[in-house]
Formats: sequence, structure tokens, C-alpha cells
Amino acid sequence: MKYYCNPINVPYRYQFNMDLRSNGRMQIDREAADPSMILFHKKYYIFVSMNLSVWVSEDMVNWEVHRLPDNLPLYDYAPDVRVCGDYVYFSASKKGEVCNYYRTKDIINGPYEEIPGTFDFWDPNLFFDDDGKVYFYWGCSNITPVWGVELDPATMLPKAERIELLSGDGYERGYERMGVDNCEFPRSEEEVEMMFQAFMNRGGVPAEQVPAHYIPQIRGMFTRKPFIEGPWMDKYEGKYYLQYACPGAEYNVYADGVYVSDSPLGPFTLAKNNPYSYHAGGYMPGAGHGSTMWDKEENLWHTATMRISVNHQFERRVGIWPAGFDQDGELFCNQNYGDWPIAVEEGKNDPWREPQWYLLNYAKPTSCSSFKEGKGADQAVNEDATTWWRADSTESGQWLEVDLEKPMDVRTIQINFADDALPIASPGKIQGSATQPRYIEERDLCTRWKLEGSLDGKEYFIIEDKSRVTTDLPHDLIVREDGIQVRFVRLTVVEIPYDVTPCISGLRVFGIGTGQKPQAPVFKTARSEDRLDLKVTIEGTKDAVGYNILWGHEEDKLYHSYQIYRDVKDVQENRDAVIEKRIGALVKSQEYFVRIDAYNENGITKGKVVKL
Repeated sequence: MKYYCNPINVPYRYQFNMDLRSNGRMQIDREAADPSMILFHKKYYIFVSMNLSVWVSEDMVNWEVHRLPDNLPLYDYAPDVRVCGDYVYFSASKKGEVCNYYRTKDIINGPYEEIPGTFDFWDPNLFFDDDGKVYFYWGCSNITPVWGVELDPATMLPKAERIELLSGDGYERGYERMGVDNCEFPRSEEEVEMMFQAFMNRGGVPAEQVPAHYIPQIRGMFTRKPFIEGPWMDKYEGKYYLQYACPGAEYNVYADGVYVSDSPLGPFTLAKNNPYSYHAGGYMPGAGHGSTMWDKEENLWHTATMRISVNHQFERRVGIWPAGFDQDGELFCNQNYGDWPIAVEEGKNDPWREPQWYLLNYAKPTSCSSFKEGKGADQAVNEDATTWWRADSTESGQWLEVDLEKPMDVRTIQINFADDALPIASPGKIQGSATQPRYIEERDLCTRWKLEGSLDGKEYFIIEDKSRVTTDLPHDLIVREDGIQVRFVRLTVVEIPYDVTPCISGLRVFGIGTGQKPQAPVFKTARSEDRLDLKVTIEGTKDAVGYNILWGHEEDKLYHSYQIYRDVKDVQENRDAVIEKRIGALVKSQEYFVRIDAYNENGITKGKVVKL
């Protein structure tokens, strides 16, 4: 068996952003997003935004990085990649300039043949139907829809006028609302105009000097209307599944919805299971703007964008989850415990396989070599990727330790490095588009560390030594499938990029506890008057670490989930406490069933299903 843990274990390149909204302040972060994942000649390839590279794997667990040819538009967002026969087709996004297509028979070495385009687009997606026809979908805006058009297979030119396919409506589909947990409705036109004028005045550039096609985009930043973007088309048993992302990449609720039609250009009907990709809780939330792919064994997988969004709005990562179609043709994606270790079996996978290993170190005692005030070692065990331990020195050898409080059966450890307002200059010339100027780090950097374990806190043994590697893996995963007995887990940082102070947002230890599973949760549910919110009240008990809230449109189709952890203090002080949670992702016209499961380091206890 092989295992991975989201975010997936790949090098994420540094971005030196000169975002126009930052008033001249450089923002530095790692980023990878908008993944297109394909199977081509028995290998898996993932193309992502702003990484200059393609990730390649034979097993979807171990990924190699290969630099892409420079004639591709590598500074353009949302690369779309699809397979047609012996060719792989590539395109990417740029507003205000004609976008071209490219194709190759050799992804790594090229050459990539350029096919001239005739119009600009953002968030492209090519679809090659089984009857030989070619369709193209695009859209990324909160003021314009997702469009579609048929293309001539020989020339890649449109055969007709574009067709509007779908738009957002946060008053009908709660999951399309912006904000944390889909909490924001659109602003009034008066509010938008006031904020637009204030923004233009701060920038000191008269509106008449800004290119006309940028004005609606700038105004759109203040509307709080959902971004409807990232289309991806799949066909299954004669039906066309048009997937799309919403409401915005910087939110924990970044998700993928799906519409269904008998025709590639519609009309489309909202599927009952929406959003089908939704991972709003856990350590690192987000599951929007991605792609679906059948693997070599005919298993379906969905890859999408996860968010941090602290150092920059687009500080993002990539996740992969099991997916499938049920007996009624409903597209689903299993994101239960979606950033815990996931098993990849040979042959046919069960997409609803339960976790084998559980988080062992939530809110457990920690210690460290040093820390910056407000960023202590406890920030590395709170299951929140937006906070972190930060050492108070750049000297090599800074360490972080977690005490599991007793020897435990440890199976995997995920080491998540973070960045904290890096005090460095760009190593290269700022380039890219007018709206997203940046420099992408081209050098191969190194992240080096040593991981040790101990049973008594005095004598330590090596779990993994990466003090001399030449890799740069900020979300590395160590697997010990047969298990090791450990109480203290210590990470010593040897070297990180740019020799800055090390930061760890998650030293996450998984395994199997020896105690009892938590009791089945007692809970109440309610629905808001506008029918867009699910409200739950849980009688939280001290034997649980957290709860997984599931809901769906049928009693046996609880395809959506939101994982929450109990308050750190409640866990540490071993006390019961009531939990109230609002989930704003419902569809107004849809009826729902709800179940809440309890979990701890020993396992999961399922609750009862109730009708909402």
C-alpha cells in the first residue's frame, strides 16, 4: 500500500508578487493552484499555475518535477491540459491578449507546436468528445459567465458564437457566497461605487487612464459577488458534467460545483449533489478549481486548490481526493478527513474507504529551541495552516518537539513548513501580466531537516534524516506503515530556502491509539430562514478530539462534510463543551439529511442520520 497526505508532497515555487493592490509592497509566498491532472502514456501529469514545471508520477504518490519549455506561457494562470490521441493540448489564461493553444507528443522534452488563437480567455478548458468534436469552455469572473463554444478540430477556431452556460447566484446556492463559511451576500451598487472610487484615489491613477477592459474587473473586486471560474468538462454514460469553481480562491469554502446536460453546450441543470468538491474544515481547507481524471485502474480522482492566503491572497497548495459516479450518475468526491493520510491501493480503490490512521497530537504539549512572541510551538499542533511556530533565530539547528504523552503506534508524520513575511528581495526581474506582476523562483532550493523519536525524552533515535537532501518539499510525508513506538517527536531544521527563521504550521503525527473510540455524538440541527445555512449544536464530550459534520440530498448520499476540532483548551483541560457550528453551503431548493460523527486518536464513531 502507498500513502499520501494533502497538501500533496511536491516542491511549491516561491512567488515574488508586486500586486497592484499592495501599494508597492512585495509579497512573497509559495503557490501552486488550478491543477490539470491527466494520464498520458501510463504516467500521471499535473500542470499547475505559476510553477514553471510539470509534476510527473507513476503511482500518484511519488512525484518528480520537470521544467517546462520556455515557449509555453508559464506566467499565465490556470493551465489547461487535455489528451487527444497521441497529443497533449495546453493553453493558459491572459486577459486583454489573444491566447494561443499548444500541443506536443512529449510533455517533458517537447517540442510544443503553437496553434494561433483568435480571442483572449481566462481559465480555459478543452474537451474532446468521443464523436471527434472539440469544445472549449472558459470563464473567471464575478461579472461575466462561463462560456462555451465548439471549435474546428483542424484549426482550433470557433465554429459559432460563444454561448453563456452558467452564472453565479449566492441567493439560491449558498456555497456560491463569498466569505468565511459562505457568510457574505453581494454589496449594493452604491457601496461598490464608493469603494471603487476610494481605491482609485488611493492609487493616484485617474480612472480614464486605466484600460477600459480593466475597469469592470477592478469594480468586481468590491461587489462580493461570487467568482464563477475554472470550468472542467467530463462525460460519463452519455451525460456531460460541466464542473466549475466558486466563490473565491482565498476562502476556506473554495469549492467545485457541477451541472449536467445531454449536450456539451447545454442547457445545463444543476446536479443534486452540490458542491461536489468541498473541504472547508480541517488543517488546510479548500477544494476548488481543479480537474477529474480516470487512473490506470479506472478509479476516478479529483484534484483541486487548497488555500493558506496569509502572505498573499493566492498563497495556495494542491490536494487530491478519491471521486466517482454513484449508481444514479451523481458525481461525488470523498473529502471526509480530507487532509489526513489517504491510501492508494493497486487495482480498484474504494472511494469511501475510512481513514486507517488518526491524528495523535492535536493540542498536545510542545517545546522548542526558541520562538518569536505570539508564534510559539503550540501553533504547530492546532491543525490550522494559517498559524505557525516561528523560531527566534536563523541559526541552523532550531528544533520543535511534540509530546504524545505516552508511547504510541505512529504510522505517518507530515512536516509542514510555513513562510512569514520573508525579508528578502526578488532574485529576478518582475515580469508576468499587468494585473499579476511577479517573479517566480527558478532555482532549485533545499529544505533539510532531521526527525527523531524518543520513548522517554532522553534517548533519541532517528526516524528520518534529510539533512543532506537536494529536494525542497515544504509538506513532506514520512510513512512507517508497520508502525513505530514513539512518545516524543522532535524536528530539527538544518537548512531552509533563503536562510530565514524556520516556521512550522503543522508537525502532524498520525497512527493508532490504544484507547476507546469516542461516544456517538448528541446533536441538534436547524436550517436558516433563507434555507442556505445548516446550523448544528453538538454536545461536545471530552472523549472526542473533533467532529465530522456530513450532509447530503438523500439519507445514503451524505457526500458533503465539514471537519471541525474541539477547542484546544477544552481538549487540554479534558472537559465537555457545547459546540455550535454554521455551514453556509446549502442549495435553497434542496432537501437534506445530516449525520455527525465523533473522532479521536483511537477511531471514529458514527452518529445517527436525521432529516434537516
